[in-house]
Amino acid sequence: MEAITSRKAAKTAPRKQKSLLKRKEAWIFYLLVSPWLIHLVALDAGPMLASLYFSFTEWNMLTAPEWVGLSNYADALTKDPLFWKSLAITFGFAIVSVPLNLVVGLALALLLNTSLPGTRLFRTIYYLPSQINGVAVMVMWVFVFNPDLGLLNTLLAQFGIQGPGWIFDPNWALPSLVFMNLWSVGGGTIIWLAGLKGIPDSLYESATLDGANAWKRFRYITLPLLTPTIFFNLITGIIGALQKFGEAYVMTKGGPLNSTRFFNYHLYDYAFGKFEMGFASALAWLLFVIILALTLLVFSTSGRWVYYGGDKK
Repeated sequence: MEAITSRKAAKTAPRKQKSLLKRKEAWIFYLLVSPWLIHLVALDAGPMLASLYFSFTEWNMLTAPEWVGLSNYADALTKDPLFWKSLAITFGFAIVSVPLNLVVGLALALLLNTSLPGTRLFRTIYYLPSQINGVAVMVMWVFVFNPDLGLLNTLLAQFGIQGPGWIFDPNWALPSLVFMNLWSVGGGTIIWLAGLKGIPDSLYESATLDGANAWKRFRYITLPLLTPTIFFNLITGIIGALQKFGEAYVMTKGGPLNSTRFFNYHLYDYAFGKFEMGFASALAWLLFVIILALTLLVFSTSGRWVYYGGDKK
């Protein structure tokens, strides 16, 4: 009996240790995320719930909100003349900008993923612009895009090319902002570099010995093992592109001829230009639903193309 009891005790001891370890890890996890949770509850959840309530009201911030039910949402979808236009402009920007940033960021990361002299310096040079975004950078780009004295048209003139009006031309304004968005591509490049550094060199060595050229190594080793990084950059890129605001507010005021009227700028115009806070809140929640739906759509497809090291497919 004593032998049986000792064997049972020997079996249960590791289980208790694992249970204690799991509980300790759980406490550490909640301790580390507690600042974010406190911020979410104290500073984010309250305003979000308030905006949800205001989206069902008519409110100009001066008088008491008046309950109007779903009329704000119905008016946005059926009566607002610029709702669909601003949404189309925002989606057009995202459809071009997100893939372009992914491709350029990956190309730069591949070039910088070497041990050549000066590589670290160039990594810093490409990364720095992503850290100095803001109004000052947007003002700088206004001068760069100036059709008469701007840097771009001055350079083009040296080759005998008449430059366009850039952000001052309705046909060029949105492409100009897509081009400008590449200014911060260095932030994504660092993430691509981290993904590339996680790919074992032994895989490339084995493929080279088997006769695989550079394209095949990229196609069958680099790309599959970079799919988690592609997934992350794609999700963050979509969310960021659909929330564009600063460029339209600082550089173009949504013009010319509403050609850069991003959805967030359209929302801002109703909230702080026309003081229709209830209607603006409804627009904000519609944008939230659109971003959530797209994010869930990408997540739902990830199981087919995102490969993690431990997956068995």
